[in-house]
Amino acid sequence: MLPTQERCVGLIGLIDYRQYFTIHAARQSGKTTLLLELTLQLNEAKKYHALYCSLETVQGINDPKEGIPAILNVLRRNIKFHRLLRRIPFAEQVDESHFNTMIWESLSYFCEALDKPLVILFDEVDCLSNGTLISFLRQLRNGYINRDHIPFVHSIALVGMRNIRDYKSNIREERETLGSASPFNIVKTSKTLRNFTRDEITRLYAQHAQATGQVFSQPVVERIDHYTQGQPWLVNAIACEIVEQILRWEGTILPEHVEQAVQTLILRRDTHIDSLMERLKEARVQRIVEPVILGASAGFSSLDDDYRYVLDLGLLRYTAKRLVPANPIYAEVIIRALSSQVQMEIDEPDYLPDSSTYVRAGKLDMKRLLSDFQQFWRENSESWIKRYQYVEAAPHLTLQAFLQRIVNSGGVVTREMAAGSKRLDLCIEYRGVDYPIELKIRYGEQTYREGIEKLADYMDKLACREGWLIVFDKRRNTSWEDKIFWRSSRVGEKTIHVVGV
Repeated sequence: MLPTQERCVGLIGLIDYRQYFTIHAARQSGKTTLLLELTLQLNEAKKYHALYCSLETVQGINDPKEGIPAILNVLRRNIKFHRLLRRIPFAEQVDESHFNTMIWESLSYFCEALDKPLVILFDEVDCLSNGTLISFLRQLRNGYINRDHIPFVHSIALVGMRNIRDYKSNIREERETLGSASPFNIVKTSKTLRNFTRDEITRLYAQHAQATGQVFSQPVVERIDHYTQGQPWLVNAIACEIVEQILRWEGTILPEHVEQAVQTLILRRDTHIDSLMERLKEARVQRIVEPVILGASAGFSSLDDDYRYVLDLGLLRYTAKRLVPANPIYAEVIIRALSSQVQMEIDEPDYLPDSSTYVRAGKLDMKRLLSDFQQFWRENSESWIKRYQYVEAAPHLTLQAFLQRIVNSGGVVTREMAAGSKRLDLCIEYRGVDYPIELKIRYGEQTYREGIEKLADYMDKLACREGWLIVFDKRRNTSWEDKIFWRSSRVGEKTIHVVGV
């Protein structure tokens, strides 16, 4: 464990200044741990009464006539089991017909009876929606505005996976989100819980080494940092997989164990990853993620609600002026999740040759592999494109599902996706040999020239002398005879094969 407040500084200052604020961060990044630590710290300091309160059980109750009493019951239960607050009566006689004032009124009477200011840390607030959410926020706002002459909560934190502007609500008929902090526009600031730095990963693993003598060397830490980009759940999950399953608590931790653990997590798709991938089905997520897969220049604004939403979910991150998957693990799982149905059908017996067909003398026969894909795409593209939700990305996803059969027989595919790059770079690693591939959509004759230049740069990065540029031609009035071709050329000491599809 690392102190979570190191990754979300300034909270005590906000509380001391009687502020209402929000904290949002991706799933399994340490939000609940942060709140529990903060609650304990505040109670031990004896300056405030601090109450942690999760609203997860109120999820799905849209009608405020039911939702507000449910929130009051959650407050009642948490107060009942609070060592000090349990002695103070809370909401003992409440008229539930006054649901639009009952939280405000109950907390006002409760705060009046306390000997110290009350701080409430509400967790899982984005579980609330529609009328329940609006009534809840309005009552907190009313208490805040009037607290100079009517007792109310000293400081409140609203905590969830998303920023408050993205809480689901039908407050406006034409939108599905609040679109702003209103009706909770009293919020002082919105904080987030950042990922681990490499130094923090080192510190975290050093605790394991101190307890067991089993060391995570710097090369191992560097590999884990690369694959996770510091996402706390992934950092812990990889370590657990290595220590508990691969080594079973004995032996030296090596970089290759990281690779093995990463592949296991990707294939296993634990609840954390699976729930995140469910978001890919949302239209607003597709609007942002699909251009990243294609390398398209979408030109998103930082003020775009959908853009901010996807970043808040932790699916993507913005770096080096580009929007990219949050980490290589998510990049792999995104592609697999979106192409899973096609992958299953491709894997059916007798549908395609066995993957061993494409291996000769221990190396991949890329000519036969990609030639078979050309024919496969020609015969099936029209019907298979319709199976995808992400229709524009269907060519990219189908090729990767096709290549995944090779990966499953002993290879690894690494992917580099970025909005605005106009391409998707892949590298198949098979039995110690790299096979660099670049995917592009044809948008003119210059596509081939630009693609060769970019692929040559990518090959320099991988120190490879042979590469494959695959260009999908989506023109409807062009014959398959013109679309499908194979041209090889030399660029310096490199051989580049241009594969038309």
